[in-house]
Amino acid sequence: MLTAIIIVDIIICVAVTVMVIVQTGKTSGLSGALGGGGDTFLAKNKSKTLDATLARMTKWGAAAFIVITLVLNMVIH
Repeated sequence: MLTAIIIVDIIICVAVTVMVIVQTGKTSGLSGALGGGGDTFLAKNKSKTLDATLARMTKWGAAAFIVITLVLNMVIH
């Protein structure tokens, strides 16, 4: 049981790391920070892009990682 929880935790950890690395940057330095916010509000179908899907999967993966890590901590101690 403990080994299975550890293996699942490691798999989710690696998956979240890969998803974060694959995502593109949101800003392009100082110019993106000052004037790049307009495309976020005006873009249509932004939720159907690969970046949006990866961001959603990263959030769920991170939440699962936190929950499984807490369960693992309670099982060990």
